Amino acid sequence: MFEMVIGLEVHIQLNTKTKIFCSCATSFGEAPNTNVCPVCLALPGALPVLNVEAVKKAIFFGNSVNAMVHKKSIFNRKNYFYPDLPKGYQISQFEIPIVEGGELYIDFEDGSSKKIGITRAHLEEDAGKSIHHGDVSHVDLNRAGTPLLEIVSEPDMRSAQEAILYLKKLHAIVRYLDISDANMQEGSFRCDVNISIRPKGDEKLYTRVEIKNMNSFRFIQKAIEYEFERQCDAWEDDIYDDEVYQETRLFNTLTGETKSMRGKEDSAEYRYFPDPDLLPVILTDTMMEEGKKIPELPDEKKARLIEKHGIKSYDAAVITSSADMAHYFEAMISEGASAKNAVSWLTVELQGRLKGGMTITTSPVDAVKLATVVKRIEDNSISGKAAKEVLDYLMEHDKEVDVVIEELGLKQVSDEGALLSMIDEILNANEDKVEQYRSGKDKLFGFFVGQVMKASKGTANPGLVNKLIKEKLSS
Repeated sequence: MFEMVIGLEVHIQLNTKTKIFCSCATSFGEAPNTNVCPVCLALPGALPVLNVEAVKKAIFFGNSVNAMVHKKSIFNRKNYFYPDLPKGYQISQFEIPIVEGGELYIDFEDGSSKKIGITRAHLEEDAGKSIHHGDVSHVDLNRAGTPLLEIVSEPDMRSAQEAILYLKKLHAIVRYLDISDANMQEGSFRCDVNISIRPKGDEKLYTRVEIKNMNSFRFIQKAIEYEFERQCDAWEDDIYDDEVYQETRLFNTLTGETKSMRGKEDSAEYRYFPDPDLLPVILTDTMMEEGKKIPELPDEKKARLIEKHGIKSYDAAVITSSADMAHYFEAMISEGASAKNAVSWLTVELQGRLKGGMTITTSPVDAVKLATVVKRIEDNSISGKAAKEVLDYLMEHDKEVDVVIEELGLKQVSDEGALLSMIDEILNANEDKVEQYRSGKDKLFGFFVGQVMKASKGTANPGLVNKLIKEKLSS
């Protein structure tokens, strides 16, 4: 009956060494209020100086999503009062952002895709952080002045799934561009969700609600789903106008509910005006040209992997969903692993063993080792089952693959003479079953294979065992 309409505002912390308007470090986890200076503290007479590296990174992003990069943009003062904003205003961009327009495509499991429009991306400074202890609050200004790129989407998403796919694609792009570490736990990639509902088939945009400052894909999905149900219930109960109004809400991760935080301001209430301490940003021709030299991005890499290695579209989308995963996969290929097996052992076997916050970059099994495991399957040194034992062992021990295979006694027996001797012994010990098989009980074939595998303690080459038993039983 209803469809949701979602637009996202994503704040990405740019990975410059210093803040956007001063030379203070942007390093995370320092003692409170140590990465500060007169500019961060808004002391009288302190003047901002623009960090050109932040501008360059914004240009990279604009070109990566086919947007217009404005040669001239302006910084504005966004006026509001909050304890962690010592100036009483935030330096941001309003009328003329550095990036305008753009698009990216999200991919679905069935191989289809959808275009999501990008309205704008603008540079701004981050605020500080309020830390609450009971009735007492403290302010840490280490983060104040950290460079942010705020990316605003069009309201083109119609489900929580689409929103998450958009965020994951955006996350991948900024990592590929190396303009942000996009670490969600540290707040380097966080999102405000704007959501409204409307009857299916209606093109009108109704009242939108903003869910503020979310930095977890899982919680973003849960927040969207809860808010959609809340608004639908209000509409059906004929209390929509009383319950749904323009406001900012917060998501409670413990209860799974959104709660009202404050009324949502219109842009006029921020009293934007050009910052008199900063000149307009005028990009040089050199900066514009340099900004076009972007690396291979997820969609291009996906298309190349499909064409070059013949892997499925969905598998290619999974592999290219992160730069780290893509680099790992290509390193496996360069080590001689086949693309088909590299896909399954990377995306299923290894990924399934990365627990407790472990990532592809912190995995104890690097691309060379996993490629070696795959190659040992392919050259019949070990079975697929044995390979899983090897991988389990490697997750806990820093040893070479071939050493582990020998130590665990998993080397596959492909010696025909040794296998024939084993098969003869088993067939001689089960003459009655041999006769039954030759009389038409074909299902007994599995029994003979199982006996050989048991006798070899799982080390016999299954394919060769099948071939040799067939030859023996048909002779």
